[in-house]
Amino acid sequence: MKFQKWLLAAPDDAAMDTLTEAGYPYLVSAVLASRGISSGEEAAALLEREQSLAYSPFLMKDMDRAVERIDDALARGETMAVFGDYDVDGITATCILVDYLRSRGANCLHYIPRRLEDGYGLGNDALLSLHEKGVSLVITVDCGITGVEEVDYAATLDMELIITDHHECKEILPAAAAVVNPHRSDCAYPFPHLAGCGVALKLVLALGGADREEALFARYCTLAAIGTVADVMKMTGENRTIVSRGLSSIAHSDFLGLHALLKECGLIDKPISSVQIGFVLAPRLNAAGRMGEADLAADLLLTNDPAQAQTLARALCDLNRERQNVEQSIYAQALEMLDALPEEERHALVLASPQWHQGVVGIVASRLSEKYSCPSFMIHLSGHVGKGSCRSWGGFNLFAALEHCSDLLLGFGGHELAAGFTIEEENIPAFRQRMNQYVSVYCGGESPVSSLDVDVCIDRPGWVTLEEVEALDLLEPYGADNSRPVFCLRGATVESMQNVGQNRHLKLRLSKGSVQFDGIFFSTSAETCGVTAGSRVDAVFYLQINEFRGNRSVQLQMVDLRPSLYPSGREEESLRLTDRCVRGETLLPREAVRLLPSREQCVNLWRTLLHTVPEDGLQVCYLPFLRTLAATLPGAEPFLRAAFGLRLFAERGLLDFERGGDEISLHLNRQTAKVSLENSAYFRQLYHVLEKPNRGDAL
Repeated sequence: MKFQKWLLAAPDDAAMDTLTEAGYPYLVSAVLASRGISSGEEAAALLEREQSLAYSPFLMKDMDRAVERIDDALARGETMAVFGDYDVDGITATCILVDYLRSRGANCLHYIPRRLEDGYGLGNDALLSLHEKGVSLVITVDCGITGVEEVDYAATLDMELIITDHHECKEILPAAAAVVNPHRSDCAYPFPHLAGCGVALKLVLALGGADREEALFARYCTLAAIGTVADVMKMTGENRTIVSRGLSSIAHSDFLGLHALLKECGLIDKPISSVQIGFVLAPRLNAAGRMGEADLAADLLLTNDPAQAQTLARALCDLNRERQNVEQSIYAQALEMLDALPEEERHALVLASPQWHQGVVGIVASRLSEKYSCPSFMIHLSGHVGKGSCRSWGGFNLFAALEHCSDLLLGFGGHELAAGFTIEEENIPAFRQRMNQYVSVYCGGESPVSSLDVDVCIDRPGWVTLEEVEALDLLEPYGADNSRPVFCLRGATVESMQNVGQNRHLKLRLSKGSVQFDGIFFSTSAETCGVTAGSRVDAVFYLQINEFRGNRSVQLQMVDLRPSLYPSGREEESLRLTDRCVRGETLLPREAVRLLPSREQCVNLWRTLLHTVPEDGLQVCYLPFLRTLAATLPGAEPFLRAAFGLRLFAERGLLDFERGGDEISLHLNRQTAKVSLENSAYFRQLYHVLEKPNRGDAL
């Protein structure tokens, strides 16, 4: 199991019936009902995909000032520069604004900081270099909101700045010609959740005017969609409009470099969803920034040369493979470090190393947050200073947490889900302690438990057809507040499994009743998945369509797999029979025969427990443990007699047995002298039913 707890949404049968009666397919209705949608009207409002943006860009504070200053620069022929961030959001925002300004005849440069040399955000050295190139106006995208000192420095060079950003604002804003950020406390823009590229798009629409808004939106919606998905923004409101429109337009995009990248990724002429953006396109664009070559991605998206586009697209894919190798190495090292952390330092994971690649630690932080269900802070040390990337979990506000620790930091910026910071190496232990205390209070003092939210438990596997899975596209695009739906199949059987992809991934087939599904479990092997062929399992997965040699079929993209916590009909009947005996209820002779274990079974069961249960006891999932015990017992009814044997041993004082929910706690009383099982009240009851004398067997 990857996750310690699966949080299964409670089914709402009434809402489900209402939605299916309104014409929504089975799977779509099930997902909507699990997310609190109970009527056809609510579903229509949620799923509607607007073709145009709802709000005027001039509702954003300082947008008028930004437009006035840029129009003035265009009229004067000033040299301008767009200063972006090195992630996908910043790269796409940069390209949107540069492309537009150049279309207006502007002499416009772009500057994307090199992650390793320049660090995050505005820097005085970068501003000086732009000044030396004759730049008089710098427009930031996806950064700059904390650049108070840098804006003041630019003023000494007779350079003006316009800040456009979407990150959290501090109390003091930069003294720029305009500060456009929907998170400003004095900004009344109705939808504050735009990505940096969304704010840049709004600026372009404002510059173009109402008459050109549709044409400009049509041109730039694809880039804005990629940046919005990559930055994991809320997929509601205007973000849903941007991404929906961008996905539908991507095949007809005017940007040659985007088509070259699609071709290099094997996605040309294929439907593109938010999933392909998030897991195929965005990582390749992001790899450029992470590996210190963000200009490669910007040059790709801005080029008008097909040959150059092909070369750059191939280079990005090569960089992404290099990034993957570096990431795996850092992740493995981080796991080793975590093994040595005491329990009180596991509420927030704060790790540091001089060997780690600064551009990749953020991805590893995301993986750690998902694995351990807590915020993660990964720090690259250079000299005596660390540059950290952190990722949130479960709605925890990182920006507020960093503010709480600001006296220990040299600087920080970002938003509630992802942020960066710099810190003196000597302050890291104090930062670790205080952040863990802060997160502990937030979590109510409980240790974090890795958990997975599951939308729908599929009770009708025969209804999961190609058409039903295709209909899930109605829920697109996916993102924060509209996550890709996660499904569960309980009590399935593993028919087969085999390693594929140089033993890095697992291909398997599951069955439930007469229905079979093929599945793929990435980054998992048959040796590490925790189950075997023939096992009864619970599976959690995404549903997708697999296309191979012209054939299309339903495929489960596995998220997690565990021995089933749900009994089969036979197992459930065995557990009920055991409980009846323990309660002293009247049994039939044939039921007593089924329950009564042989001496050999009792001895085998006790020996297995001695080898399985540690000295300090064991807490384990009940049903999978019973199945494991049953596999060691000879003779008839092994599952029933394993369940009965545990209760029998507990009644005779051989072990302490306590059940809570899906788990049991066991502690063996190893020092107990020989105990006669025949003197058990349970045995006497069974022999009474069968009218047999006690044999006096001891264990």
